[in-house]
Amino acid sequence: MFIRFTIFSILFVVLSAGELTLGEQKLVKKGHKVATIVCDEQKLLSSHIDTTHLSIEQIGEAIKVSQACPKLSKSKLKAVSYYLLHHTQSHTTTRGTISVPTNTKCPVCGMFVHKHPKWSAKMVVSSKEFYFDGVKDMMKYYIFDVDFPYSRDSIESILVTNFYTLESIDAKSAYYVLGSNMYGPMGNELIPFTTQKEAKNFMLDHKGEKIVRFGDITPKMVMALDGVDYE
Repeated sequence: MFIRFTIFSILFVVLSAGELTLGEQKLVKKGHKVATIVCDEQKLLSSHIDTTHLSIEQIGEAIKVSQACPKLSKSKLKAVSYYLLHHTQSHTTTRGTISVPTNTKCPVCGMFVHKHPKWSAKMVVSSKEFYFDGVKDMMKYYIFDVDFPYSRDSIESILVTNFYTLESIDAKSAYYVLGSNMYGPMGNELIPFTTQKEAKNFMLDHKGEKIVRFGDITPKMVMALDGVDYE
């Protein structure tokens, strides 16, 4: 009990420092209690529900699907949804993540990358840093030299974000899942993992079609993610 209280105390202080209303703080506190006592909290937190792009109601539905909790009342489910949402947000700045400057835009789509840390990718070209809101746009910038002219020989590093751990990994060593039911800020994505085992587990959970390596990614494959038949 002491360990649980200590962990929650730290979490609650972090959340209180943010822009939570008093009502939301109470919901997070209640949700943590329900998750700890009633649910399988470890299963809940490892279910990788994409809270970044879901409403509270949708998070609640995802919690039901995860089967990490027994049937909950509407109020308890809402509270657990708030807890899961803010727990995820409080862990998006873990060591080894890609640190995206505020107001930095993706050079491909123009979206603000810092709003989507879970999906961020980074490329350094001639000491200049470029940030992307997903591997798909990063690969467009890498592959299509007519649309994005620069010397590919001047690329110094390419980093992507491990979907599970949020740690940055070398893009050329990563394993990417293609064709899953998990969508990024720009829709269908190539979702990166550090190990093949992680990628296989994700495929089973999210109906992925196949695993590819960096060198396997083709222009046709990238454009197909946008529903474009590229020749």
